Amino acid sequence: METVIDEIAPDIYRMSTYVPDAGMTFNQILVNAEEPLLFHCGMRALFPNTSQALGRVVPIERLRWISFGHVEADECGALNQWLAAAPRAEVAFGALGCAVSVNDLADRPPRPLADGEVLDLGGKSLRYLATPHVPHGWDAGIFFEETTSTLLCGDLFTATGEAAPLSWDSPLAAAGSAEDLFGYSCLAPSTPEVIGRLAALEPSTLALMHGSAHTGDGSAWLRELAAAYEHRIANSSPAGCG
Repeated sequence: METVIDEIAPDIYRMSTYVPDAGMTFNQILVNAEEPLLFHCGMRALFPNTSQALGRVVPIERLRWISFGHVEADECGALNQWLAAAPRAEVAFGALGCAVSVNDLADRPPRPLADGEVLDLGGKSLRYLATPHVPHGWDAGIFFEETTSTLLCGDLFTATGEAAPLSWDSPLAAAGSAEDLFGYSCLAPSTPEVIGRLAALEPSTLALMHGSAHTGDGSAWLRELAAAYEHRIANSSPAGCG
């Protein structure tokens, strides 16, 4: 396996590893600024690859912040490996997730973030948005990078297969196929409303964890995703959360 790194927006980099056994890409996002932030840590076995890729852009010891979409192995499995390699780094995560998981999991105390709180990286500005149960996980949340209008989507719009770094096409069809395959999203009455809140940010780039980054009318794509989930909710019997 090889981890490749590509700039998907000014000073925002997608580090991507295609894992054949899983049949999908696993992406981490580096926001390069005075205080660089890594979004998603990857699984522990991928750390040698992903840390080497990050080092092509910024020395790992300069990493200042680490975050992720929710607590799962591909989001934060290598968390403590990153903390060991980057002595100045702090975990920045939603207050709820810190209370229920990260205070215990992380080798250093995390910085809890309130919904809507802005993390000033010096040249980049990340707004934290709590998205409980969207797409899954009580502790779920994502970031919106305000200077480039880039939404760090986490598992939203998950796609299978090997993916190009950047696409100008809609991610909706691939996300629907992955939903049919995995059933990974919580189907709750609040789901469309939470996604609609993200659409109101009018992102121009969607940085996915599984799949390409997509540049274009992110607001329209998010509204379409919200409508697709609303349709699923209306036409499905409750099956729990994926």
